[in-house]
Amino acid sequence: MNDPLRIPVLVGSVRRGRQSIRVARFASDRLCRAGADAPLLDLAEFDLPIMEERLHRRDDPPPGLVPFSEAIREADAVVVVSPEYNGSIPGVLKNALDYIYGEWDRKPVGIVTLSAGAFGGIQVHYLLQLLFLRLKALPVAHMAVTHVARSFDAGGEPQQERYEKAFARFVDTLSWYAGAIGAALDAEQG
Repeated sequence: MNDPLRIPVLVGSVRRGRQSIRVARFASDRLCRAGADAPLLDLAEFDLPIMEERLHRRDDPPPGLVPFSEAIREADAVVVVSPEYNGSIPGVLKNALDYIYGEWDRKPVGIVTLSAGAFGGIQVHYLLQLLFLRLKALPVAHMAVTHVARSFDAGGEPQQERYEKAFARFVDTLSWYAGAIGAALDAEQG
């Protein structure tokens, strides 16, 4: 029997009253229903200080950094849920991503962006896509959530059927890439 794909969901905001946690809960739940191991990686829990140096160049990493690094390294793929702040990546997410590099190599990434308005964080999507390509990750799936406060309830349940359908396609794409890349990496090593 094959092990389930490990696809953690990275919550890209620590802001008070953040809406992204709703969408992250939804993503984690639906990935689990699809058979994946999909824990939440909440940046609020890792509490990473402003990056002074990448992990591999430190002998004194902040307490949350090693578990964060290991969670990314051990993942078959990662889902990143990010709001758009002032047309860009939330500072806390960029800071966390800057700490690690090799952990992202050939890692499939699904990007879920959201906003309070009608554009669903499209600007942050493009910026994250470019950043992940620079980290040698593979951004392969995207979903945008508009009007997030009314689109998802506090427990992470979508209020519109379209998000269920869109995320099912998202999971299919991300899972395919995770399986294909995992098989290729296994063949390369074996």
